[in-house]
Amino acid sequence: MMTTESASLESLRVLYQSDDYIVVDKHWDIRIDSKMWYEKHTVQAQLRDRFPQLADPSTYYGFRFCHQLDFSTSGALCVALNKAAAGRAYRCFKDRTVTKAYLALLRGWVEEEKQTLEFAIGKNSSEGKTHMMCIEGTEGCENPKPCQTELTVLEFGLYDGDPATKVLLQPLTGRTHQLRVHCRAIGHPIVGDFTYSSGADDSPYRMMLHAHLLHIPLEPQPLLVSAGDPFLSAVDPKWLPQRSLRTLKATVDALMERRVEEERKLKEEERERVRREQERKKGRREQRTEEESEEQRRQCQAWLSEWAGD
Repeated sequence: MMTTESASLESLRVLYQSDDYIVVDKHWDIRIDSKMWYEKHTVQAQLRDRFPQLADPSTYYGFRFCHQLDFSTSGALCVALNKAAAGRAYRCFKDRTVTKAYLALLRGWVEEEKQTLEFAIGKNSSEGKTHMMCIEGTEGCENPKPCQTELTVLEFGLYDGDPATKVLLQPLTGRTHQLRVHCRAIGHPIVGDFTYSSGADDSPYRMMLHAHLLHIPLEPQPLLVSAGDPFLSAVDPKWLPQRSLRTLKATVDALMERRVEEERKLKEEERERVRREQERKKGRREQRTEEESEEQRRQCQAWLSEWAGD
């Protein structure tokens, strides 16, 4: 049940559970884990409270989190229940075969309905901003790296009387604060993003960024989980949609179809690469066999000549 109430130890919402993984709907404004004694409410603490028998004493926190979500971000968060499962998930994240999609409410009305944001992002070294990231060219921006985010507009509306746009964001890279920095870079910061509004956007009860979709192509069974849509008038009456361009379901379905087709092509390319490599190896073996046969023939001729001479 989506709510505007703060997190509690008992408010853990489980989206998926198997012998190897649990996917939870992380609450907004709660840390995944913490070494600070005063941090009572964390996802790790919620998991220990709900599933004490599943905690692994060989790990510091008791649970292996396969990826990260910001303190202010809600949504799908995958937890591995054993070392082998964690390794399989980590490989997918490392190989960038995981598909993630986020819902967000942005300040203002975004004019370009579909766009790819490609601002390189680096660490902000400016005084008082070292906890932030920044785009290349910003004063104090260190070690910027290429980043890509796909943005699709879903709805136009008002948030607390001000223009706002509901969008679906698909990060194609995984830089810290990537979505928040990219949205700010195009002049449409995320509603309620206190950090990247320099503390000005403090009236909403939360930052409006939610991890809606998580797809991990595990073998033999992929993991696909949706964490719903918390940005509805029924949940937060301050959000009033006025014009819908496309539905969330249709947009996500199209995204997954593209992803499946991309994976199919990648697998075909890999099979073709393996086939060519096998043919090269076979050709080299045949060549060596022919060379060996020719050498044997010469040796045999030489022996016959010597024998005939005797």
